[in-house]
Amino acid sequence: MTALTFVRDNARFLAVGVVLTLNSSYGQTFFISVFAASIMADFALSDGEWGLVYTAATTASAVVMFFAGALSDRFRVRQLAWLVVPGLALSCVVMGASGSVAGLLAAIFLLRILGQGMMFQLASVSMARWFVARRGIALSIAGMGFWIGQATLPLVFASLLPSHGWRALWFLAAALVAVTFPLILWLLTLERTPQSLAHSDDAAGMDGRHWTRPEVLRSAFFWMLVPMLLGPPAWGTALFFQQVHIADVKGWGLTEYLALVPLMTVVSVAMTFVAGYLIDLLGSAVLIRVVLVPWLLGFLVLALAPTLPVAALAFVLFGVAHGTQATIMTAFWAEFFGTRHIGSIKAAATSLMVFGSAVGPGLSGVLIDQGLDFPTQMLGIVVYFAASGVLLWTAVDTARRRLPSAGEVDVKRA
Repeated sequence: MTALTFVRDNARFLAVGVVLTLNSSYGQTFFISVFAASIMADFALSDGEWGLVYTAATTASAVVMFFAGALSDRFRVRQLAWLVVPGLALSCVVMGASGSVAGLLAAIFLLRILGQGMMFQLASVSMARWFVARRGIALSIAGMGFWIGQATLPLVFASLLPSHGWRALWFLAAALVAVTFPLILWLLTLERTPQSLAHSDDAAGMDGRHWTRPEVLRSAFFWMLVPMLLGPPAWGTALFFQQVHIADVKGWGLTEYLALVPLMTVVSVAMTFVAGYLIDLLGSAVLIRVVLVPWLLGFLVLALAPTLPVAALAFVLFGVAHGTQATIMTAFWAEFFGTRHIGSIKAAATSLMVFGSAVGPGLSGVLIDQGLDFPTQMLGIVVYFAASGVLLWTAVDTARRRLPSAGEVDVKRA
């Protein structure tokens, strides 16, 4: 089956992933940070106080995500969509209507758990469960919604901000989410692999079995992966959160610096499909061992970059990192631990990653206040990724020997 035939035959199911990941944009840092200056002005918050609010809300969402994500093992995507999609629309309304710091905290918590957390969870778990032989390309296509959102929504909403105000724009975001709800329900009229029939279609993981979340959390292998799970969301989020500071320290114009982001997005989209193809060809066990290398090189280049053209190379590397990370990781959980309990297992990993995205902005801000600028911090981040990469390689190289042989895996071609 060619890639085009696969997309044509499964367009309806793949579209579910695209719409869900697009909706996740409203809970992502790249979107929320567009309104940072307006929010701080309205609530009289300093940079540190705003960072604390964001970190606290995100940390709380990470804790809840650990438990809420497991619902994707118990209920169909269509059933959960009735809660998650209207819930995200309501969260946008709460954000626009918030009149106190407590209300702001609640709004960000809801946006993070329902947008960044559950919306992306539904998309990735459904692709991983519905597809086996073409899992990589399915995850790549589903991720397109995220890249479309990152490339368009901040630019569009930033251009509307001066004339409409930040609160009105959050009401607009709520309307945009609500519009997708009937479409999602229609797309999910039939699910590709109904969970009531799923056990016969499950693909096993290490030792030829399906791991439960308690078993995963008791394994040393999982805990050797934790630095890898924390690093990209922590420092990748800090990279965006501190973008004004970076441009100032480097002596670059903010507009010129932000113009590098679309370059990263283009590379990310391309690498998403490259990663999907390589996963289907080689498996995630081969690719995940080097997944941190682009992060390491990107931060090293940006830390030392004297000019914007050199910084552009860093953003190309960040594009490679972003484009490969999500696709490889979701395929990895399914390949190593099986698909039967992938929802709860991925929820545990996602909660760690959400926690990382809370730590990065807060920690980097504290260090900046102590006189350590972020470009200097990047050198420490490079060391972090190097150490995490060695640990990751060692863990995966040992664990891959326990994977079923190709003949033992239930492979579906449709």
